[in-house]
Amino acid sequence: MEIDFTKNNDGLVPAIIQDAVTDKVLMLGYMNAEAFAKTKEIGHVTFYSRTKNRLWTKGEESGNFLKLVSIKNDCDQDTLLITVNPVGPTCHKGTDTCWSESNEANFGFLTELEAIIKDRKDNPENAESYVASLFRSGINKVAQKVGEEAVEVVIEAKDENDDLFLSESADLLFHYLILLQAKGYALKDIEAVLKSRH
Repeated sequence: MEIDFTKNNDGLVPAIIQDAVTDKVLMLGYMNAEAFAKTKEIGHVTFYSRTKNRLWTKGEESGNFLKLVSIKNDCDQDTLLITVNPVGPTCHKGTDTCWSESNEANFGFLTELEAIIKDRKDNPENAESYVASLFRSGINKVAQKVGEEAVEVVIEAKDENDDLFLSESADLLFHYLILLQAKGYALKDIEAVLKSRH
């Protein structure tokens, strides 16, 4: 890997730190050639501290190390993307990220959908909501709907209509998300089980 440490007069390149599991950006630091070499050598991300004017291994005082997973160089060879497994919070203020964000898995639109379903569960008085009406009907009704949708997916899988198969698959996933919430769980809990089996 060739890194151009000469583009800036200070010999530093930005190092974007990203969680290897959640893909969340945790922080931004700077590395010189020596910090880069030490990071690779010890397996903990080491920066060049512009305020301390020395190498600084993240976690050297707090114990909240950034365990190195991979390093990528950008197209101009002057910015690093470093994926890590963080040990504890990343920010010196005690938050998961330097932007005060929670470092949790995000499943894109499915995470947004989960939040809507949870809101319907927490506010079941919304009479016009199909999801709220399912929660009001109880766990047996929610589980029954998952079973019905699963059967429909199996039926459509045997046919040649891809649109119907995808539509029924979406219905199954939607109702499964409702069932997870009804049982007090979320996709991240299923992800954890799958990871433990991997």
